[in-house]
Amino acid sequence: MRTRYGGSLRKEHIEDEVTLCGWVDRRRDHGGVIFLDLRDRDGIVQVVFDPDTGENFQRADTVRSEYVISIKGRVRARSQSTINPDMSTGEIEILGKELEILNSSKTPPFQMDEYTSVGEEVRLKHRYMDLRRGEMQNRLRLRSKITSIVRNFLESEEFLDIETPLLTRATPEGARDYLVPSRTYPGSFFALPQSPQLFKQLLMISGFDKYYQIAKCFRDEDLRADRQPEFTQIDIETAFLDQLAIMDIAEKLVKNLFKELLKIELIDFPKITWFEALDKYGSDKPDLRIPLKLISLDDLMKSVEFKVFREPADDSESRVAGLRVPGGAKFSRKEIDEFTDYVGSYGAKGLAWIKVNDLSEGTQGLQSPIVKFIPDSILSEMLRRLGAENGDIIFFGAGISNVVNESLGALRVKVAEALDLIEEGWKPLWIVDFPMFEGSSGNLSALHHPFTAPDCSLEQLIKSPEQACSQAYDMVLNGTELGGGSIRIHDKKTQETVLQLLGIEKQEANEKFGFLLSALEYGAPPHGGLAFGLDRLVMLMSNADSIRDVIAFPKTQSAQCVMTDAPGMVSRNQVSELGIRIKN
Repeated sequence: MRTRYGGSLRKEHIEDEVTLCGWVDRRRDHGGVIFLDLRDRDGIVQVVFDPDTGENFQRADTVRSEYVISIKGRVRARSQSTINPDMSTGEIEILGKELEILNSSKTPPFQMDEYTSVGEEVRLKHRYMDLRRGEMQNRLRLRSKITSIVRNFLESEEFLDIETPLLTRATPEGARDYLVPSRTYPGSFFALPQSPQLFKQLLMISGFDKYYQIAKCFRDEDLRADRQPEFTQIDIETAFLDQLAIMDIAEKLVKNLFKELLKIELIDFPKITWFEALDKYGSDKPDLRIPLKLISLDDLMKSVEFKVFREPADDSESRVAGLRVPGGAKFSRKEIDEFTDYVGSYGAKGLAWIKVNDLSEGTQGLQSPIVKFIPDSILSEMLRRLGAENGDIIFFGAGISNVVNESLGALRVKVAEALDLIEEGWKPLWIVDFPMFEGSSGNLSALHHPFTAPDCSLEQLIKSPEQACSQAYDMVLNGTELGGGSIRIHDKKTQETVLQLLGIEKQEANEKFGFLLSALEYGAPPHGGLAFGLDRLVMLMSNADSIRDVIAFPKTQSAQCVMTDAPGMVSRNQVSELGIRIKN
């Protein structure tokens, strides 16, 4: 029906006879000549119909936006005065000879360009229209290119693309499972996988020592801008490689993507320990484009009478930290109050601050309600340690360590945005040396998942599980976690011990993971891997605001599909066949 895509035509195609198909983006009537902007997946090209084309001219006069048409014509150069440098096809146009209307269209529910201001729910309700917009077409094309490059790269590294099941059994991986009732086994349920974790480990035991998959995963959890109930992972697992080798492959993959698609050479990824990341940035996914750091002040505050600082400084599970913000002294009291409310949403009980107006005047040059509670000698050392300069503001966090870290870590980003302190470019890094568990003895949970290998002996793990680190690693880019992975446990005794430390007794472990524990007894090799969030990767590379903008048919933040009105009710017969009764 078509000979080529209109959006791909350029000046080298002048004098070519073409047949094009697509949608009418815009129609204009200029002095008896009709101009149609024809849109297809490659872009927009201008088509001109003169009155001497007879009934085709009359037909062109009847078309409206989003009509589906087919045209035949000749590519010709635009006059110098009509060249449009903002269009990829701006040097040429099509002299239309024939036009066929393939289908008409109602008036679109919103403007069909990147400047549409309609609400997201309207866009999702008419997603088939939203996806016609050039902005959305470009994002999904980028997504397709990313997956193609990923496949080519991993296959060049001798990885095999192997599918794993979507119907499996529930496993404790930190989020709720989507359950699927079984008709043939009444009262029993499948679960949709949160990840292919156990199956890819079984593939390593099976001898397929390099596996990958572009895998659909499902988590029934509360949603955010970078979360969806169903999402896609670039899933990788390999045997007989250590942690550094696996990280090297992943780093090469991401560098290759940025070089091929964005023409950007990423730097080598620095490695930061989990403890260092929380201490300096308050986050295990820090944005290194922000030149602000948290500075610990515990040793200084142990000797002050100000209880708000002294008590957390004396508590091993608490901390006192300062955040120096260059130029922040210009924040008004109203803005500081807004920052106080903001950190309150992260559990902080307040936000102490000092404005540095003039260091040469000593304490007289400081503006703050807390200065009078801190001795001059400690104030002086604190300012020196923080590197304070005139015009700065210093914010303080004091309390339970995780609350201080989360609140000041979030504030670090908030004030950087307010003062335009975020540098341009890309700052990747690895976070390594994670704790094996979080929580306290008797109430431990896996920081990653229960199949992550400890970075210590089994004896040390049993003796001090709260002190154990894991062989886990996360890749972070501009404050977003792109992917995470670990070396896995490959012997039964260690795996059983970890499950027991998590409160999963032997009988329950056998019920849930008996197949894995059994497989570990048959020559399981050392192995590990990682998984990238494909949706997050595309979101970053396309500069989208949400992963919903890079998924063809996403759910809303309340996990609904407003286009198909899913989830929906089913008939009584369907429910009855499954042996389920719905309680109102």
